[in-house]
Parts: sequence; C-alpha cells; structure tokens
Amino acid sequence: MASLSKVAVVVVLLLVVVNNTTVVAASWCVARSDASEQALQTALDYACGAGADCAPVLSSGLCYLPNTIQAHASYAYNSYFQRKSMAPGSCDFSGTATVASTDPSYGSCIYPSSPSTAGGMLGGTGAGTGTGTPTTTPILNAPPPPWGTTPISGSGAMTPALLNPQNSKASWGFSIATILLPVSLFLVSSLIFQPI
Repeated sequence: MASLSKVAVVVVLLLVVVNNTTVVAASWCVARSDASEQALQTALDYACGAGADCAPVLSSGLCYLPNTIQAHASYAYNSYFQRKSMAPGSCDFSGTATVASTDPSYGSCIYPSSPSTAGGMLGGTGAGTGTGTPTTTPILNAPPPPWGTTPISGSGAMTPALLNPQNSKASWGFSIATILLPVSLFLVSSLIFQPI
C-alpha cells in the first residue's frame, strides 16, 4: 500500500489541477449568413445604439477587416449579447442572428465571451458607440471572414465553424480539462493501488 504522504500529495495536486481548470460552455452571438444586408445594417445600427461596443468595427478598430456588414454585425451582436449577460432574446436581432458555440475570434479580433470581457452588463439604456446611422459600407474585394457557416444539427440555424478549431480559446480549455483530469486520476490510482 502506498504511503499516506504520497497519496496526500497526489490528492492535493489533483485538487489544484481541477480547481485551476475550468471548462465553461461559452457561446457567442453572430449574424446569420442568410440575412439580407438591409436587415443586418438595421440590426447593426440598433445594437450599436443600444449599448454594444462598436469601436472595434470602426475603421481604426481591430475588427474592422473584413469590412463587411456581415462581419461587423457579428461583432456588434455578440458585444450586445454578452453585455446583456446572454439573456434569452438578446441574440435575435429580428431573426438575423444566431447563438454559436464556436469562438468566432480571428487574428487580433477577439470576440468577448462573457459580460466581464464585453465591458460589463447593460441596463435598459445603452451606451454604445453607434449613432443610429450606418457605420459600415461593404466593399466587393474584402477578404472573407476566417469561418464558414454550418447548420446546427436538425435546427436549420447557422453557426460559424472555424477553419482551424485549434485557434479557439474555448477548445483549449476543454482540451486541458479532458487531458489533465484522466492523467491525474491515473496517477492517483497507480499510487494507491501499488503492489506491496
């Protein structure tokens, strides 16, 4: 039987690993690929005027490119959604948005994944950077966003799918937890059940 001190050390290490590894099912609000540009623009204006942080999609922002209504609306929708604490109905925008479980962030354009990373929660009145007038103009030669859209099984709704899921911050947290927990359990069991 393994010594009590070995078991205690392994249990403490296991608790530290499990305690520091949190897996949160994050979700993001993104524009539907089948929405018209007119509907996206109207909803984008609403989101920016109602409290979304739209500074990143302005011409000097990290999420300005690709300069398309689709990309800008996705960022603004998500900002609004996160600031509303992912409340039911806060990711609809007249049917032009859907909730995705894949992180749509790309390059230095990081989509907030919680109210705290989106600048906090909003009340009923927004404090966005929007003016209620269109802030984006699509250009024909803009590069496409680094994600495609794939249906969520059976629902017909569209969600972004990263071309390279290893870039997703959510997938890293899940990978760490799914690898470290079994390895830790294996180490504990191997120390406890050692032959005498």
